[in-house]
Amino acid sequence: MLVGKHAPDFRMLTTKDANTLDHQAALADYRGRWLVLFFYPADFTFVCPTEVLAFNAATTAFGERNAELLGVSTDSVHAHVAWMEFHIGNLDFPLASDQTHDVSRAYSVLDDNGQAARALFLIDPQGVVRYEVVHDDRVGRSVDEVLRVLTALQSPSRTFAQFAESAAA
Repeated sequence: MLVGKHAPDFRMLTTKDANTLDHQAALADYRGRWLVLFFYPADFTFVCPTEVLAFNAATTAFGERNAELLGVSTDSVHAHVAWMEFHIGNLDFPLASDQTHDVSRAYSVLDDNGQAARALFLIDPQGVVRYEVVHDDRVGRSVDEVLRVLTALQSPSRTFAQFAESAAA
């Protein structure tokens, strides 16, 4: 389990610059902001496009919470670009390629077939994992639930005594 620990570092090629495909994302790029790091099995699959498009539709809501999105699969950046060009359209966040499987292994989400599991990590502005979840490949994630958890993690924590005091007032 990674919750409460520093997130494993990474460096991966992304689709951020679709013209050159030479942009590399690193964990350090997200310091000072929350990172919604989500893994998915593969481009051109059944569940993945609905999730990726749902995350894309919520980029403004994530931005309002000082959070950025980074989608990761073990497919190449060329496959990501083809998927966007021929199937899902342009995205407002990058997709990263973990062809080496190093990042999927570091986050313990690599399956026996060499694909990333359907997993999600919320990483705080200091680089600490605050939330992780892995879903069955057949079950998509709820973006609303991710936003709810992110909002809760960003809320100031209150003790039970503080909560009882405010409820009594």
